[in-house]
Amino acid sequence: MKKNISYREKLLELSNIYKISEIQNYIKRKKNLTTSQLEHILKKNNVPIPKDHNVSFFKKSITNPISKAGKGFSGFYSETTGDVGRFFKKTKKGATGLYDDTTGGVGNFFVRLWRNTGNIGIGILNTFPKVFSTVTGFISNALVDTFSSFYTSKVEEKQTNKLVKGFGLVVFVCAIGIIFFTLKENYNQNNSELVQIDKDKSKKIEKKAEEKKDIEKQIEKKPKKKVEKIQPKKPEPKKPEPKKEKSPSQVTELVLPNLNIKTETVLSLFEDVEYDLKTVRYQKKVKPIYFTQFPKDLNEIKDTQLKKETFIKIVLPLVVAENEKILDDRMKLKKITSKKMTTDKEKSWLRLKLREYKVKNSDMKELAKRMDTIPVSIALAQAAKESGWGTSRFALEGNAIFGQWTWTGQGIEPLNKGKHEGHKILRFPILRASVKAYKNNLNTHKGYSSFREKRSSLRKRNKKIKGLDLTDTLDRYAQTGKEYTEILEQIIKQNNLSDFETVQLTNSVIKKDIQL
Repeated sequence: MKKNISYREKLLELSNIYKISEIQNYIKRKKNLTTSQLEHILKKNNVPIPKDHNVSFFKKSITNPISKAGKGFSGFYSETTGDVGRFFKKTKKGATGLYDDTTGGVGNFFVRLWRNTGNIGIGILNTFPKVFSTVTGFISNALVDTFSSFYTSKVEEKQTNKLVKGFGLVVFVCAIGIIFFTLKENYNQNNSELVQIDKDKSKKIEKKAEEKKDIEKQIEKKPKKKVEKIQPKKPEPKKPEPKKEKSPSQVTELVLPNLNIKTETVLSLFEDVEYDLKTVRYQKKVKPIYFTQFPKDLNEIKDTQLKKETFIKIVLPLVVAENEKILDDRMKLKKITSKKMTTDKEKSWLRLKLREYKVKNSDMKELAKRMDTIPVSIALAQAAKESGWGTSRFALEGNAIFGQWTWTGQGIEPLNKGKHEGHKILRFPILRASVKAYKNNLNTHKGYSSFREKRSSLRKRNKKIKGLDLTDTLDRYAQTGKEYTEILEQIIKQNNLSDFETVQLTNSVIKKDIQL
C-alpha cells in the first residue's frame, strides 16, 4: 500500500483489493461514505482493518481520557457498592444472631425485610456505572467518527489553489456585472426622465399660475422660430438648447393637451408664441397649434371681438391642416391615375379612399370630385354659427363644432328637441375629429351634391375656390334653408374670413390647388 496516505484512503484501497462490491457501487453513484461506514462494511466482509490511522490523536487526546474516566467512575461505584454490601452482610449476621437469641420469629421478619431492602439498594447502585459507561462510550465513538471525517478529508494544495482562484474569478466577474448593470440603469434613467403627471392632476388645475407653468414646460420661449412638441397628458421638460431646423420657416406641430385650460392662459400662450391674426392675414401662414378642446370659460370674455379672435385662432389651424391633408391626397390621386400600371400598395390606397369618400363602382372621376378642400371661410363661418363662437353646450361638452346630427352614434341630447325628433348632436373626443367629420360630411352626403358640383366646376375653369361663391349651395345644412346661407355670408363678410382662404401651415411646403 502507498505511504503517507490517509486512513480513509487506506480503507478505500482495501475495498478495491478485496473487491467489496457494496463500496464500489456507492462510489459509482458518487455517494460519499464516512470512515465509520467504510469500517463497518469492511468488517462485515471480514477484511482486516489497519490500526495505525490518523485518528489516534483524537482517541489519545479526547476519547481515551473520557473512557478512562468512565472506567474509573465505574470501578469506584463497584468498590463502593461492594463495601456497602459487605457492611450490610455483617450487620445482617449480627442482627440475625441478636434477634434469634431474643425474639426468634420477630427477628427473622426484620432480617428478611432488611435483606430485601439491601438487595434493592445494591441493584439500584449497580445501574449507575452501567448507564455512565454506556453514555461515555457513545460520546467517545461519536467524537472519533466526527473528528476522523474532518481529519481524513484532506485537500491537496494544488486543488486548494485552483478552488481559491476560481472563487476569486467568480467574485470579480460578478462585481463587473453589477457595476455594468448599475451604470446601465443610471443611463436609462437619465435618458428617460420625463415629467409624469397623475391622471387626476389635470382635473385639479384651476389657478392661472399652475396652468401656465404646465404649458411653459412644454413650449420653448423662442419667438417665431420654435421647435416644440407636446403630447397629451405627458408634458416634456425643457431642453437646454433647441435643435435648429433645416428650413427657417418650419415649426413642429404643437398639440395642446386636455388640461381644462382657462381663457386667460390661452391668451397668454398666444402672446408668448406671437400668434396674431393680423400677421396671419398678411403672411398667409399660421402656426400648427392644435387645441383638443375649447376653454370652458370662453364665454366670460366681455370683449366680443376678442372672443371671436380667440375662437378663430383655435379653429383656423385645425381647418387648414385638414385641407392640406386633402391636397396631399389629390396630388397622390393624380399621380396614380396618370400611370398605366399601379402597384399593389397604390391599389390598396385607392380602395381605402373609395370607401372613405363613399364612391361606388371605382369611379375615379367621382372620387376626384369629392376629394377636395373645404373653403376656410365657410368652415370658420359654420363653426362659429353652430357652436356660438365656441361657447355652446355641444362645443364645450362634446367638442361638436359643426352641430352634426346622429341617430345611431353617441351624442348629446338637445334640450329643445321636438317630440318626434330622435336625433342627437354627435360627440367627438377632440376638436380636430369634429373638423374631419365635417369635411367628410360635405364631401360625401347626397344633400351637398350641388356644393361639390359647383366646386368642381370652379376647378375646371381654373377659378379660385372661395367661400362666398359656394355658401348658397349649403341651404340643406340647416332647417332654415336660405336664411341659413345668408347668415353664413354675413358672418364671412363681417369678420373678413375670406382673408384666410389661402392660409397654409408654417411647417408645410407651398401647395397649390390642382385640377384632376
